[in-house]
Amino acid sequence: MSLLSDLINLNLSETTEKVIAEYIWIGGSGLDLRSKARTLSGPVSDPSKLPKWNYDGSSTGQAPGEDSEVILYPQAIFKDPFRRGNNILVMCDAYTPAGVPIPTNKRHAAAEIFSNPDVVSEEPWYGIEQEYTLLQNHIQWPLGWPVGGFPGPQGPYYCGIGADKAYGRDIVDSHYKACLYAGINVSGINGEVMPGQWEFQVGPSLGISAGDEIWVARYILERITEIAGSVVCFDPKPIKGDWNGAGAHTNYSTKSMRNDGGYEIIKQAIEKLSKRHKEHIAAYGEGNERRLTGKHETADINTFLWGVANRGASVRVGRETEKAGKGYFEDRRPASNMDPYVVTSMIAETTILWKP
Repeated sequence: MSLLSDLINLNLSETTEKVIAEYIWIGGSGLDLRSKARTLSGPVSDPSKLPKWNYDGSSTGQAPGEDSEVILYPQAIFKDPFRRGNNILVMCDAYTPAGVPIPTNKRHAAAEIFSNPDVVSEEPWYGIEQEYTLLQNHIQWPLGWPVGGFPGPQGPYYCGIGADKAYGRDIVDSHYKACLYAGINVSGINGEVMPGQWEFQVGPSLGISAGDEIWVARYILERITEIAGSVVCFDPKPIKGDWNGAGAHTNYSTKSMRNDGGYEIIKQAIEKLSKRHKEHIAAYGEGNERRLTGKHETADINTFLWGVANRGASVRVGRETEKAGKGYFEDRRPASNMDPYVVTSMIAETTILWKP
C-alpha cells in the first residue's frame, strides 16, 4: 500500500511528458496570495508561451458576481520546489476580459516604469530584506512564545542559536533552500531582534524581477508554513510594546551610482526622495505608522533623515559606499507588508524620472 507521501512525491517524468503549472496571483486585499494548478502538455520555460487563464474574481474580492471573470497573464516562471521535476510556479498579474489591469494589479504600472528607456539604461538593482513573524496557528501569537505570556526581553535573539532563542529554524531553512531551488536569488537569511521574527534577503535583482521574486518567495513561505502548521505574518508591528517591528528595507543602486563618482548621484537621489517623503510613506505599507516611531531602529514616520551607517535613519548609506565613493543606499522605510512592485518602481521613478 502506498503512503500519501509516496504519491505526493511521484515523479511524473517516468510516465508522461505532462507537467503541472501552479498559477499564482495577488488577491483582493493586495496582500493575500492565491493559486491554482493546470496541466500542460510538456515543459515550458518562456512565460509568453503559457496560456492565459481565468478565475472567479467575485470570490477574491476583485470583481462583482454578475461579471466575475478575471484573466491571468503569465509573467514569470520558477521551478516548483514542492512538485519538483519539470513542474513550475507561474507568477501572474490580473486583467479584465477587455485587457485592462484590475485595481490590485500593481505589476502592470511597475512594468511600464521599468520599461522606460531612461530607467532601462540605468539598470536599477534591488536587494530587499523581507522580515516576517512566525505565529502559532489558531492563537496568532509568535512561535516559541508562552501562550498568553512573553519571553525574555530583546537582546539574545538577533542571529541567535539554541532552542531558547531561535524559534522556527526548520521552516526558515526549508524556505531558504526551496527558494534557491525555484531560481529565486535569495542571498541570505537571519534571525531578527524579536523572537519568532526572521528575515530573508532577495537580490541583487534587476527591475521588475525584484517584485516577482519577493512575491513568489512569500508564496513559497506561506506554503511551507501551511505544511508546518504555523502561520506567517507580515504585519509591520505584530506585538505592541518594546518589541521590534518588521520591515522590508530596500537596497537600491543604478549604473550611475555603481560607477566612479556615484556617491554624488546617490546624494542627489536621496535629496529627491526627501522631497517626496509623504508620497513614498503612503505607498510603503499599511500600518507602518505603528512601526516608524523613531524607536527600535526606525526614523519617525513624519521625518526624513539620512545618514551614513545610521540605522535610525529613513535612508542609510553604508560605510563602504562612502569610502569607495560609489555603491548603493538602503531605504529603511518600507513595511514588511509592502507591495514590492509599488516600492521598487516608485524608487526608480523618483530617483530617475521625476524632475523636482
